[in-house]
Amino acid sequence: MPRSVNSVAKRARRKKVLKQAKGYFGRRKNVWTVAKNAVDKAMQYSYRDRRNKKRTFRALWITRINAGAREHGLSYSQFMGKLKANNIELNRKVLADLAMNHPEAFKAVVDKVK
Repeated sequence: MPRSVNSVAKRARRKKVLKQAKGYFGRRKNVWTVAKNAVDKAMQYSYRDRRNKKRTFRALWITRINAGAREHGLSYSQFMGKLKANNIELNRKVLADLAMNHPEAFKAVVDKVK
């Protein structure tokens, strides 16, 4: 009996990977073995960096809150401690937005906790 191969599925699988590699430079976009490795690595990076993005944004928010708090004579840790003590439950994302875009509202929050 002759050997049976599923060329349709094989081609579909390869087309899918080459489509994902669209826009890559050089052989990474059109040579199967190179494109497969490049796409696998890109998927690892995207998985990792979806988690790292959360860390990066939290660090950015903390930096912005710290800058806003220091304008009013408080450090970041003092400010956050006083927020907790006064049961003000604003998250860092909102506080950073207030510090950057609505300084008068941020000042009201600082005055509330002082």
